[in-house]
Amino acid sequence: MTAVRPDIAPKQAPEATRFPTGFVWGAATAAYQVEGAAAEDGRTPSIWDTFSRTPGKVRNGDTGDVAADHYHLYRDDVALMKRLGLKAYRFSISWSRVQPTGRGPAVERGLDFYRKLVDELLEAGITPVATLYHWDLPQELEDAGGWPQRVTADRFADYAAIMAGALGDRVGTWTTLNEPWCSAFLGYGSGVHAPGRTEPGSALRAAHHLNLAHGRAIEVLRGQLPATAQTSVTLNLHQVRPLTTSAADADAARRIDGVGNRIFTGPMLRGEYPEDLIADTGHLVDWSKLVQDGDLAAISRPIDVLGVNYYTPTLVSTPEKGAGSSRDDGHGASDYSPWPGSEHVAFHLAEGKQRTAMNWSIDPDGLYNLLMDTSRDHPQVPLMVTENGAAFDDYVSPEGRVEDPERIAYLHGHLDAVQRAMADGADVRGYFLWSLMDNFEWGYGYSKRFGAVYVDYASQRRIPKASAHWYADVIRRHGLPETGPS
Repeated sequence: MTAVRPDIAPKQAPEATRFPTGFVWGAATAAYQVEGAAAEDGRTPSIWDTFSRTPGKVRNGDTGDVAADHYHLYRDDVALMKRLGLKAYRFSISWSRVQPTGRGPAVERGLDFYRKLVDELLEAGITPVATLYHWDLPQELEDAGGWPQRVTADRFADYAAIMAGALGDRVGTWTTLNEPWCSAFLGYGSGVHAPGRTEPGSALRAAHHLNLAHGRAIEVLRGQLPATAQTSVTLNLHQVRPLTTSAADADAARRIDGVGNRIFTGPMLRGEYPEDLIADTGHLVDWSKLVQDGDLAAISRPIDVLGVNYYTPTLVSTPEKGAGSSRDDGHGASDYSPWPGSEHVAFHLAEGKQRTAMNWSIDPDGLYNLLMDTSRDHPQVPLMVTENGAAFDDYVSPEGRVEDPERIAYLHGHLDAVQRAMADGADVRGYFLWSLMDNFEWGYGYSKRFGAVYVDYASQRRIPKASAHWYADVIRRHGLPETGPS
């Protein structure tokens, strides 16, 4: 393993470029993307194990069977985090590792991995931030109907209780769900994510039951955790923009905002589903039967922090405005739409913008606008940037280094956007870079690299990229360099 460059005390950043005291610097991963050990110590298949083994679903037939082998190399990885100066590590828990069938008692060997990981983090002075669900539903629960079935929310509450009992004395920040939009609409709408179903009505039902699972988990966590613990949910809020100023394009943006954002923020933060969303999707699901008495009260239980994930803005129009369709929205090609009730909306890439290896437009102003809009719409809840980063075509030089100036520029621009939003009144408490290391990138397999740390999958060698050293310097400064990347 290549060591991080020695710590050198940086020149003190000017006050204007420094972040507030207490601002959290972290990095994030997800269980199926990094852990590996897919069949060890009692773990059973999740929907992503099944999906990745289905021919044609994942590029090159890649699976997460080994991934970055974090399950065996976590001590080395935590040591690397410490050398980079990370103050927090956001990880997710594999539900099928600790409760293989999604019901019944826990497997202690699975819990032990997370106990050891958390202890290692605490020993290194790194705050553990646990996410209960990052898309890897136990396959047995999917076989019983998955998220479109209401009972799955009950099972999730039981699972939350298990984890609170196992780690509640050591983990102070808990996230219920990561990006439930992806779970519902990519998993059950377009089918580009596990479990690969293409049923718009089921996708909407899944969204409601994910909301309900969040609320029930918050109730469980609040009942079992110390009063000082913080609860949260992480949403990949879409920074939606109309292509033109026309009324038709404005309506397209409204529709996508409804099924992309307000389907979650409405019930979670306001205790209601938006009326226009219900009208747009009422032909696909009977909301009056789906939403039962007490659901909205359960879903809207207060949280301490709202996690915001941002990568690129969402530019939309009506179809007559030009090329694009709902399956060109940057989430993966499919003949089916992840936007139920808005299948006719067209998606576009902003002109004149640089793009990442995912073909996503690079636009830090989108993060600024998203933070400002969210802060304005929901001033009662502090924000945390829980994912932000970019994939580029990284490679190891003959000298053994990974130079990634594009990622440094991306991170600098987006951290500047965070700082501008905070200066303008947004209550942002921290930033988690996505991702700590290269990993299994869902339907793209190992073809896309988001990590600040390069992973040689053949040897599992870790090589901090230039961006990792840059980020380590930002953390030491508690602020951005005085000048931007060249």
